[in-house]
Amino acid sequence: MTIVAPAIAARFRPGQFVALAVGGPESPMLLRRAFSIHDVRPDHGGTVEFVFAAHGPGTRWLAERRARDMLDIAGPLGRPFPLPRDPVSCLLVGGGYGSAPLFALAARLRERRCEVDFLLGAASGDRVFGALTARRGGRTATITTEDGSLGLRGVVTDVLGQVIHEARTDVIYACGPMPMLRQVTMLAGRYDIPVQVAVEEEMACGIGVCMTCVLPVIGNDGITRMVRSCTDGPVFRGNQVRWDDVGTIPFDAFGAPGWEPRTRRASQAAQPALAAGNGDGAAAGPQPTPRRPGHGS
Repeated sequence: MTIVAPAIAARFRPGQFVALAVGGPESPMLLRRAFSIHDVRPDHGGTVEFVFAAHGPGTRWLAERRARDMLDIAGPLGRPFPLPRDPVSCLLVGGGYGSAPLFALAARLRERRCEVDFLLGAASGDRVFGALTARRGGRTATITTEDGSLGLRGVVTDVLGQVIHEARTDVIYACGPMPMLRQVTMLAGRYDIPVQVAVEEEMACGIGVCMTCVLPVIGNDGITRMVRSCTDGPVFRGNQVRWDDVGTIPFDAFGAPGWEPRTRRASQAAQPALAAGNGDGAAAGPQPTPRRPGHGS
């Protein structure tokens, strides 16, 4: 879908998204729908393009909109992909319609004289997004489908190692389903290649208020925090996302029940089982330590 939104087009950076109200002003559908931005054209009237499949009532309503219809849209939202300072070899990995944000990113990377390779996959050929554009705009483009109807039979992670080797990849950018992002991150780690991922979490507001899109991410200080995909993301370093704990609040996450700093736990572990004598010859047991209250994220 293409809409005219000059202010959004002017501020957009690859990886950001928009949140649209659906159903009209009298609709019971109160939650906005978040869509990754596929492309913008600031010099063509300020247009914004995004891709979606009309599965539910909200997206079906959106698919019925026609020229000159008005939409309630907020954006651009979220943190964009970080761009390399120097020309490097970049591999862009996408799954299904989740590949849409990669093409604006590819254009920015080429402006910085980076080499761009594509690895796109989906269940079937009709669900691969942007195969022709990838072949035209990338140094190489590898396509996989689970049913073998387009490109190689299999999934993107089946050939990721080979593509990394042949393209001499320096950095990976990935968009698509969460299981795919997890596997891409794990495999890239074997080659010591950094990965930037745009996560796909359900978002109810898109502006950080509702807290429905939180996921556990390890900070640079080593502490896990429940961060909001919409405002702290959707782009994260792949190796900082705790993929196995997505959908849960890990016991050691900042603010979780019973959470304590590692330095406090270490000092408590180093204490002797019994304290020194209390002055009258009797051994005193360990004194109770006030429990530190949990902290909100």
